[in-house]
Amino acid sequence: MTITQLKYALAIAEHKNFTKAAEKCFVTQPTLSTQIQKLEDELDVVIFDRGKKPIELTEVGRKIVFQARNIVNEAERIQDIVDQQKGFIGGEFRLGIIPTIMPTLLPMFLKNFIKKYPKVKLKIEELTTEEILIRINDGHLDAAIAATPLESDNIKERVLYYEPFVAYIPDNHRLRDKKTIEVADLDIEDMLLLEDGHCFREGVINLCKTFKDQIDEHFQLESGSIETLIKLSNEGMGMTLLPYLHTLDLKEKLSSNLRHFAKPSPAREVSIIYHKSELKMQIIDAMHSVISGIIRGAIAFSDVEIISPLSK
Repeated sequence: MTITQLKYALAIAEHKNFTKAAEKCFVTQPTLSTQIQKLEDELDVVIFDRGKKPIELTEVGRKIVFQARNIVNEAERIQDIVDQQKGFIGGEFRLGIIPTIMPTLLPMFLKNFIKKYPKVKLKIEELTTEEILIRINDGHLDAAIAATPLESDNIKERVLYYEPFVAYIPDNHRLRDKKTIEVADLDIEDMLLLEDGHCFREGVINLCKTFKDQIDEHFQLESGSIETLIKLSNEGMGMTLLPYLHTLDLKEKLSSNLRHFAKPSPAREVSIIYHKSELKMQIIDAMHSVISGIIRGAIAFSDVEIISPLSK
């Protein structure tokens, strides 16, 4: 049994196809098939049901693949140990970022990070929190930046910053004349929300539920982007809530529609998250340091109340 064979098995389990798995492993299909057959012969079990389309894991195959993922992770830790001993910070690093954080945070730190750590080959994807958790657990992401806490046993979280919610209130809205907003002022019925799948949406709903026992879960107006919510609000379709960093680039005319909450301000906790196996920690530490250093100049809020990003 070899690490290479286990990596081939993981690739087939992911792609459910020998040809695609071979392409991802940069080997020919006969090479991959031969190694999997050798692994099955050695273990005297069938790992993959080749009669199914797409290919499926057998019952024992699922257990073997689960353990194989742990073994491959532990094997990769050896290279981590060597890199840390040498003080080397480099190599491929796969990072996921949720959509409501990507457009504001990424431009703030990316150039600085690349300049400071030129040997790190970043691969960045915009993903929902659900997609991020799946990919971290499957070993397809090294880390992610997301709203926390996520209450996942396999995930470790290191806080980067706390980002307050800010109300965006258009002309002729009932709250327009208020200088500061109370959570009790919010009414989910005139709130524009991000579409389902965004954790910022769940945070807003959880905030409104603080003062409402029952909320009608049907909303007429939902959007996939914060920019669209602002435009809808400007058309008089309702108010919305924005993450603080999204308010920094608003034009002066639009900034007049912003209202801050009375302290403690409702806020989301933003963290860098990674698997509990703690692979590539030297890069995670470096990224945490760079982002924390930059963000202190943009957000100086401490008196906040963290709102959960999880659906309740």
